[in-house]
Amino acid sequence: MVQFGIDMLLQQNPSWKTKSIALVTNHAATTNTLIPSRKVLVDNGFNITTLFAPEHGLDVQGADGHLMHHGTDALTNLPIISLYGTQLQPSAKDLENIDIVLFDIPDIGCRYYTYLWTMTYVLEACAEHKKQLIVLDRPNPISGNIALAEGPMLDALNCSSFIGRWQIPLRHNCTIGELALYFNAVKKLQVSLVVIRCNNWNRNLFQPQWGIDFVATSPAIKNFEAALLYPGLGLLEATNISEGRGTDLSFQIAGAPWFDATTVCEVFNQIQEDVVLKAIQFTPTESKYAHQQCNGVSFGVEDAAQFQPVFTALLFIKLVKDIHANDFKWQPYPTLVNPTGKHHLDKLMGLPNSEALFDLPFQSFLKAIEQVTKLQNWEDAIADFLLY
Repeated sequence: MVQFGIDMLLQQNPSWKTKSIALVTNHAATTNTLIPSRKVLVDNGFNITTLFAPEHGLDVQGADGHLMHHGTDALTNLPIISLYGTQLQPSAKDLENIDIVLFDIPDIGCRYYTYLWTMTYVLEACAEHKKQLIVLDRPNPISGNIALAEGPMLDALNCSSFIGRWQIPLRHNCTIGELALYFNAVKKLQVSLVVIRCNNWNRNLFQPQWGIDFVATSPAIKNFEAALLYPGLGLLEATNISEGRGTDLSFQIAGAPWFDATTVCEVFNQIQEDVVLKAIQFTPTESKYAHQQCNGVSFGVEDAAQFQPVFTALLFIKLVKDIHANDFKWQPYPTLVNPTGKHHLDKLMGLPNSEALFDLPFQSFLKAIEQVTKLQNWEDAIADFLLY
């Protein structure tokens, strides 16, 4: 069974456990026996004085993009400072009596999943206020095989945002600890940074092979299949196609009341081999088309080790747009960190003027997305920071 950084820390029983510790975490962060990290640390004598929580809140129940308030944790009775509300970063006051900051939040391997960027704000705060940061590492659930990483690389000059601050690929295939080491170096932050590594994980493993149940990391990422598809189907947020929010299959299905599922399935399944579309109907309880019956498709991945979620989703969106020329639309996606919701596709893809790609003739579009999803230098750039 895979052991997470939290499991390895508990075995170490370090002398610093009695120092004043702030823990950046949420309820999805557990030991490999599914005990919440914050509870097991407190129960084992770690002097946790403050909890910081990311988007979706400590309980991971907050709606996507909604402001989260400070509070008190019912499990540990510790104060919770929200890092997805009036502040995105711990303040000097928050850290003034803290000796060590611990970070333990599961990532799912996609650039626009925000927990990674909360980590970067914590990294910067530790640099500014001279605090040691200890990252309790976790495996990437959609594998650490760098050959499976997909672009686009973020254009940080034009598209930097809270869903992509700094330049990495859309699907990065790293652990959050590796990215902490990488950013600390390339941004020259000089943080006193320690990453406590996982055990019994290799880079080719996907989450179902860990021997541990999947814990929902946010309201819409309820299982491994959603995590695997999310680096692609998350792009649907910028369209008027439902990504399945408000169902039990978010990011595993897509559709709309006007959607011609039969035609989309026929065309897509002739082109793409690694995933099979099947026609379905669904009725979301929230978000797009709430309480309206949608015609749609489910995405069945044939082989996770070959699957390219970003390429697949770009192809899918192009086909839907071409088949439904009068119904398909790009639309804003308002959130706390992008209140107008404008240019959402550019922020998700990390490319300026990304909607124009989908106006290309089909063969030109295929060539263009092959170029933007293919990565040139990521493997070399990240090589010195890989821990496994």
